[in-house]
Order: sequence, then C-alpha cells, then structure tokens
Amino acid sequence: MDTPSLEPGLYIVATPIGNLGDLTRRAVEVLSACAVIACEDTRVTGKLLNHIGIKRPMRRYDDHASDEAREKLLAEMCEKPVALVSDAGTPLISDPGYKLVRTARDRGIPVTSLPGPSALVTALTLAGLPTDRFMFAGFLPSKDKARGDALAGLAAVPVTLVFYETGPRLVDSLEAMARIMPGREVAVARELTKLHEECRTGTAEELAAHYTAHPPRGEIVLLAGPPPAPGAPDEADVDTELRAALAEMPPSQAAGKVAKALGLDRKTLYARAMELK
Repeated sequence: MDTPSLEPGLYIVATPIGNLGDLTRRAVEVLSACAVIACEDTRVTGKLLNHIGIKRPMRRYDDHASDEAREKLLAEMCEKPVALVSDAGTPLISDPGYKLVRTARDRGIPVTSLPGPSALVTALTLAGLPTDRFMFAGFLPSKDKARGDALAGLAAVPVTLVFYETGPRLVDSLEAMARIMPGREVAVARELTKLHEECRTGTAEELAAHYTAHPPRGEIVLLAGPPPAPGAPDEADVDTELRAALAEMPPSQAAGKVAKALGLDRKTLYARAMELK
C-alpha cells in the first residue's frame, strides 16, 4: 500500500472495538503517514500498530495529560501530521481529546476526523430499540445515590438512552433502572464485534436476574428504550373531567378544554358532554 503524504494538522482516527478487521483502509493509510500518534495507552496502540506492520512515535494523551503535554502536541501538529486515537472506537466519545481538538480549531490548525468503529452506534443498531431519537449519557456514576439521581434526571426524556457500563456495576445499574424507569425495554450489548458478542433484551428486572446468575465480562453498552406512552384515561375519569368543566362552561367549551387536557377527540367529548348535560 502506498503511503500518502499528509498536510500538517490533527487527524482523529477511529480504531477497532474488538475485531481488528474493522480498521478501515483509510485509517491504516493515515496512521502510516502521521509523524506522531497520540494515544491513551502506548501498549494498546502499540499492538494495533504491530498488527498493521508500522512503527511510529507515540505520545501518551489521556484524561490526566498536562497542559504542557497538550501544548507539545499542538506545536507538533503545526509542522507535521499528528494522529489521535483512543484505546478502542472513536476518539472523544467518553474518551479524552476534546480540549486538544478545541484548542487546535481555535488556533486554526486543520482537524480531520476519520469515521469508523463506535460501540455506541454498533449497540444501537443491534438492540432493536427506537433509534430516531437517542441520547448518549456516558458512564453512570458508581455510587448508588448518584446513579439513582442521574437516572431520575433522565427518566422523563422521551428517547432511547445509551450508557457505557462495566461488568461489576451492570447489575446495580439494572436494578436502579428497574426502580426508577419501570416499564421500559432494556438491552445489554456486550463484547461487541468479538467472538462472544451478545445483545440481550428484556425488562431491567429480567436482565438483572440473568446477569446476577451469569456475571458479565467485557465492554458493555446499556440501553433503555423510551418511556412507555401514558395509557388512555378510562371513561369514569373522562366523565369526571367533563362534569367539572360543565359546571363552569357550556358543552362545546367543556369538550374543548378536556380534549386539550387529555389528548382526546373533541367531537367525541362534545357528544358525551351533551349526554351528561
């Protein structure tokens, strides 16, 4: 493969989340052409570079990287191409890097992002939950109260929720979901793209029981479908609302008020209001 020449700048490169065959041809070309590779763990990235048969200088860059380390990378990318990778998947998705990208953009340094593997997107496509609207919320807190507060704050959001989770904390998170988000369809996607890939769906209670009996290993994506739609009010509740409204206004206005409040058909409610009147 001919190695292309690259202009100086920052190149964000997605790497496999398990199956090394998912590394794109373009990613290989860019990693081969970059003068420096910034990574979370040089051992992990070193194995990937060995797999594709290249050697490049690596700079450790993670959540604990100093301002000095970031400035050194910024200075290098002004003169030569610098790649940014995470241990697995797309950089900046629950990984360090946004400060580096933001500063590079502020200083007019070219930034190029190469699409590729992402556990978030892979799990969404496997789970069979609604994907027209979803929210990625990263890792849930490890402490019980903080976890519960985080879930409570998201419980009413009418979208599919996506979290990253660890094996030792999965059951605790599922049990918290069962308490705070009852009635939602839940999915656990585990070991994505690897030999023992699994995507299991059910209620939070069912999945908590399963993983209590079968402690999970590997990288995990936890998903919760949108909250169930509220059930239609029964006839007795509708009549109660109509009678209260009829005590203050004529049937047409009463029907309009109750229809708006309960999300029901105005003409049907008007007919019922006339019967009650």
